[in-house]
Amino acid sequence: GIRNVLRFASAIPRDHSGFLCGNTRVVCVFHRPAVRRMCTPAEVHRPGRVELSSAFDSIVKVFTVSASPNWFMPWQTKQQRESTGSGFIIEGRRIITNAHCVADQSHVTVRKHGDPTKYTARVVAVGHECDLAVLTTDSDEFWASTQPLQFGGIPELQDPVAVVGYPTGGDNISVSVGVVSRVEPQQYVHGATSLLAIQIDAAINPGNSGGPAMMSNRVVGVAFQSLEGAENIGFIIPVPIIQHFLEDVKRNGGSYGGFPVLGINCQAMENPQLRASAGMRPGESGVLLCKVRPMTDAAEKLRMHDVILEVDGQPVGNDGTVHFRHRERISFDYILSRKFPGDLVPLRILRDGVRLDVDVVARPIRQLVPIQQYDMLPRYFIYAGLVFVPLSQPYLHEYGDDWYNSSPRRLCERALNWEARQPGEELVILSQVLQDRINQGFETLCNLQVHECNGVKVLNLQHLVELLREGASNPVQKIILEDNRLIMLKTDIVQRAHQAILNRHRIANDQQL
Repeated sequence: GIRNVLRFASAIPRDHSGFLCGNTRVVCVFHRPAVRRMCTPAEVHRPGRVELSSAFDSIVKVFTVSASPNWFMPWQTKQQRESTGSGFIIEGRRIITNAHCVADQSHVTVRKHGDPTKYTARVVAVGHECDLAVLTTDSDEFWASTQPLQFGGIPELQDPVAVVGYPTGGDNISVSVGVVSRVEPQQYVHGATSLLAIQIDAAINPGNSGGPAMMSNRVVGVAFQSLEGAENIGFIIPVPIIQHFLEDVKRNGGSYGGFPVLGINCQAMENPQLRASAGMRPGESGVLLCKVRPMTDAAEKLRMHDVILEVDGQPVGNDGTVHFRHRERISFDYILSRKFPGDLVPLRILRDGVRLDVDVVARPIRQLVPIQQYDMLPRYFIYAGLVFVPLSQPYLHEYGDDWYNSSPRRLCERALNWEARQPGEELVILSQVLQDRINQGFETLCNLQVHECNGVKVLNLQHLVELLREGASNPVQKIILEDNRLIMLKTDIVQRAHQAILNRHRIANDQQL
């Protein structure tokens, strides 16, 4: 995957070698014997100038206090930190910002342009997948004399856009202007998903996150990340993604449902022999179905090596793209990103030489190993000093920026490649051992998956807790880990030592489920 390439544009403190004053203008003064005068800024021609002064009052600075969980010691949180971002007001007394600006927040305040007062805000809805969040404040004073910004469309290539926000390097509002360079799906770092994004050459720096990208006094995107190591390559979330998020929240009564998918992987059919073997006609195009995720509607209606000819009425190219606009093409996943959970996606497929029309229900995919788990406390269960947790990617991220190479290899492979095959399934692992005389020798079994407890296959963490509680009347509890590693614990000894172990390690609760 993409690692350490894209960075968020939130103002998390970091070292800087300096700042480029991109907005500083130098006006040459020519000497004339009769007249000596300096041109005012308004008199100087600025190609691609975007007038924004009327929108400044609708753009806010977001101050966040947050504390991330400690996934290695899930009964604790890490040190509290402060960060800043940007946001803008939309209709309904709402403020749009980035999800990563308020992730794991404990306190949020907002401040308007030209107003010294910070107003306490609360998170109304958050979509970490698409890196968007909605805030509001109950202060009527804040909303006085504010005008909501209106949304525009998807800008054309080379259209000038202005990114407005509060980047590091100062406290006042800042404007950077650039042009649209590219429109296509990109990796959203915060949500670890691929959605439509707009690449621009305006500077997007830490603190710009959540601020609007504007054109003709209309919002055409939300600044959210930039390319690490490159100069002036930034990305904004386009209006269709923003509107999908807002409509999703509205449909679900204030909670976020997510972007649905079909749960399929396809192979390009650019090879003419491959197309001929599938029975495709001259001039016909499509992609070959090579993988279907279990527990999806596609798994029931599609077969391996079906050829997908059309998606939602649009012909699919041999490279997996569909017509976007003018002479542009885009991955057919863009069509799915406009759907909502439960929507039907009409497909035209070629199967064994027969062309069929199939309607497949699109739904969000539940990962066996969650990719992100913001705004929630880690789940754990401690028994006899053995700490059991469900495997998640945030747990692996605790191994550092190079977690892919430094985390346990087998756990990493399972996190990236394994899929859930039954509802509620989790990978439960023995995270660590709080050493005591009763668990002596088991400290070498850390980071191994739990397979069975008292002869029953473990489905998830809650199931493991239930099995151990049911086995409390047995003289011995038997736990089998991967590689057939065995843990045997006498129940009466565990009951006497359990609380002492918790007290010794200053742990208030033995579980968080």
